[in-house]
Amino acid sequence: MDGKKVVFFGCPMDSDERDESVREKRSCMGAVQKAGDPYPVIMDFIRNEVDHRLWEEIGSLEVPGWLRPVPPPAEKRHMTVDHFVTFIDTDGCRTFAGMLGEHIVGKIVPHIPCMLAVDHSLTGGVFEKLMERFRPADTSLVVLDSHTDALPSALISGAIRYDMETNPGSPYDPSDPYLKDRPESYNASSFLYHLLEAGVVAPSNLYIIGISDYPPKRSFRINDDRIRRYVSHYSELKKRGVTLLAKGDLINSPSRVRAILDRIRTPHLYISIDMDVGAGNALDGVRFRDRRGLNEKQIYRIAGLLQEILSKGTVLIGMDLAEFNPRRAGPGPFSATDRTYRIAANLIRKLCFGLNEIP
Repeated sequence: MDGKKVVFFGCPMDSDERDESVREKRSCMGAVQKAGDPYPVIMDFIRNEVDHRLWEEIGSLEVPGWLRPVPPPAEKRHMTVDHFVTFIDTDGCRTFAGMLGEHIVGKIVPHIPCMLAVDHSLTGGVFEKLMERFRPADTSLVVLDSHTDALPSALISGAIRYDMETNPGSPYDPSDPYLKDRPESYNASSFLYHLLEAGVVAPSNLYIIGISDYPPKRSFRINDDRIRRYVSHYSELKKRGVTLLAKGDLINSPSRVRAILDRIRTPHLYISIDMDVGAGNALDGVRFRDRRGLNEKQIYRIAGLLQEILSKGTVLIGMDLAEFNPRRAGPGPFSATDRTYRIAANLIRKLCFGLNEIP
C-alpha cells in the first residue's frame, strides 16, 4: 500500500421513504441495540482482526436523529413518509454526499477512505471528491449491487404507473401519491446516473455487477412509451460503454465476471459494495430485500477476482459498503443468525488487507 493506510469512517444517514421502512423505524424507536449505526459493529471486527498499523478510524458523521435507522423517541413526529419524501425530493441526499466529500474525504487523501454507510447515494460524494485528485479517465468504479442505481426518477415513476395499470398483482398502491410525478433528484436509485451525466465517472470505466433489475426480454417488446423509455435507458447505458452484468448471467456463466474485470486497464480502482447484492441469500440486514441476491461464496469469488486485479498493480483509491439496515442486521431482534456485518468485515479484510481467511 506504499505507506498509505485505510481510513474508516461511517455515515448512518437513512432517507428511505417507503412506507414499510418508515413503519419499521417507528417500531424500533429508542432501541439501544447498535444505536442504528453499522460503523461500530463492523469496526469491532476490524479492531480485533487486522493489524492496527495498517488502518485508522475517524468515527461516524453525526446526522439528525430522525435520519438515523433507529431514531430516538423524540423524533416521532418526523417519522412520516411525507417528511422523508421531502428530504429526497429537495436533494437532501446530494447535500449529505457533498458534505462527506468535502469535510471527510478531503482530509483523508492521500490515504484510502473506506466508508461504512446506510444510504448508497453517499458513494457519489466520496467518489466525486476523489476524482479531483485521480481523474475519471484513470479510475474504474466497480459496483456490486442488486440494483442498477443509474435510473432517472422519471423513468422509474413511468414504469411503476404502467405496472399499476396492467398488473393485477402489482405491489404498488394506485392511491399512493408518492409513487407518481416525483421530481428528478439525486438519490440511492439515481446517483450513478448523476455521476455519469456530470462526467465524474467515465462510462467505459463503470462496472455494475450482480444486478437483478435488468429488464426481462419480454419487456423490450411492450408497446408502451413509458416502458420503451425505461428499457431503452438500460440499452443506452450499455451503448455508452457502461458494463452491466445481471445476476442470472453471472450465475449461469461465472467465467464472465473474470472476463469483464480483466478488461480493467486503469491505474486506479474504487470499489463500492451495496450489501443487498446478497439479500435474501447470504444475508438479510439490508434496506432493500425485493431482489434475491448472491450467496456468500459467490460474493467472495467476485471479491477474489478484484483482489487479483489489485495484486497486479492497480491501486485501490477508495472503498465503501452501504445499504445496511441496522434494524435487521444480526444478530438482532429480526434475525438471530444474520451475517451481514460479518460478511462486510470479511470483504474489507480481503479487499483492503489481502486477508483471505473466512471467519
